[in-house]
Amino acid sequence: MPSAPERDYYEVLGVPRNADPKQIKDAYHRLAMRYHPDRNKASDAEERFKEIAKAYAVLHDPEKRAEYDARGHAGVAHFSHEDLYGDLDFGDRFDGLDLTGGLFGRVFGARRRGPPRGADVHVELVIPLESVLSGGEEIVRYHRSGGCAACRGTGAKSGTQPRRCAPCDGNGRKVVTRWDNGVTFQQISTCPVCHGRGEFIDELCPECGGRGKVEREEAVQITIPPGVEEGMVLRVPQHGMPSEASDGKPGDLLIIVRSRPDPKFERRGADLWHVLTISIPDAVLGTRLEVPTLKGSAMLSIPAGTQPYTVFGLRGKGLPVFGGGGHGSLNVRIAYEIPKKLTRRQRELYEQLREDNKESESTKERLFDRLRGRIRRAASRSGF
Repeated sequence: MPSAPERDYYEVLGVPRNADPKQIKDAYHRLAMRYHPDRNKASDAEERFKEIAKAYAVLHDPEKRAEYDARGHAGVAHFSHEDLYGDLDFGDRFDGLDLTGGLFGRVFGARRRGPPRGADVHVELVIPLESVLSGGEEIVRYHRSGGCAACRGTGAKSGTQPRRCAPCDGNGRKVVTRWDNGVTFQQISTCPVCHGRGEFIDELCPECGGRGKVEREEAVQITIPPGVEEGMVLRVPQHGMPSEASDGKPGDLLIIVRSRPDPKFERRGADLWHVLTISIPDAVLGTRLEVPTLKGSAMLSIPAGTQPYTVFGLRGKGLPVFGGGGHGSLNVRIAYEIPKKLTRRQRELYEQLREDNKESESTKERLFDRLRGRIRRAASRSGF
């Protein structure tokens, strides 16, 4: 079966052909968040995501876009995966959804070239529901290692330099070569003198203890988007651990956002849940009560005869739906307040109510007895 023709890239992103770079980038982020395979479990999500990413990879680059505008898909057909995606930072403003590691290889079938990146640093940030509601700026403090400024990464005391290991010529390996019947054999092992370091440090740097790295506290300011989802990861590029390679890039700082437990509300996505405890008279007779929201309070009408565990929904009083689309609801679950101590007057009233209920039950039972007697007499006359 022939494959479907590739769609126009402007159509894929839903932008006009004269769209500026910001329009293209905003469209990409909106659609990529919607179809990202780690969030959208629909069967076609991954294919849609690849289509969106490819369209963005072409249209965000002025040269590739010019080729596409001039010759259509044929103009960019010669680009490899690396040509398209190699220099593109998909993670920019992408709230931490991983598009650079395993997902890049899994979705696009390609690996990035170049020296290895440093390790990522994971930090958990707990914010109140008010911050989820409005978004805003947060300062995140964390620890990561970096080059020691005192020894400039050598590990040796300032004013001194490490000595090269003479037995291994500074490469940290011991090589034993022998010949046997015209065949050369080499045995390579770690240098027993320097233990693989390739050098000796006579005087250790007092700041880093000879490691060449120090751990320091750093702070970074991040923007919390309104409606940030529970467990969402916000990515700060190149703020992680340094690469082991001198020309490698640092890893990323991945900030996992959690909602702080709140005494009034339970969060479920964009919805909030609140337990409202009311008195039995209010439940029986009905009333109007104030309920808390994240922005002050709201009035809730309790109809007469409200049963326990009844849920009333206040639309739009929850959290923002991440990515746009309004707000969730504040769901109020009704609970009863049973008094533990009664005044004399209250006890008299409750006892009177119980007697009234007994009398009412007795009256109903007498009525049922009469009805059953009539049914039996009617059946007897009919010969049943």
